[in-house]
Amino acid sequence: MYIYNVTINVDETIHFEWLAWMQENHIPAVLSTGKFTKALMSQVLVKEDMGGVTYSIQFTCDTKELLFDYYQKDAPQLRKALFEKYGNKFGAFRTEMKVVQEFFPNN
Repeated sequence: MYIYNVTINVDETIHFEWLAWMQENHIPAVLSTGKFTKALMSQVLVKEDMGGVTYSIQFTCDTKELLFDYYQKDAPQLRKALFEKYGNKFGAFRTEMKVVQEFFPNN
């Protein structure tokens, strides 16, 4: 299993509009590509010196091939839509991770 993590710092002036757009449009659009099994959106609680509000969005997929297929076929237009809507009001970096093992508490 692989995790495609996108960490985004958003300018406070567009924060609530951006959050709604991500929840209602962008994240569902990424999931509708069929490459990912789920998404988890978290707010980063550490305050950045540069200001803004930071989020981590983790998309889970079953294979590395699906992730690379997403990069080639889907990511360019989805990223373009994000940049066209919010321009330089956010910064993002992406991380790929491979899940080694999941742990659950004993019940």
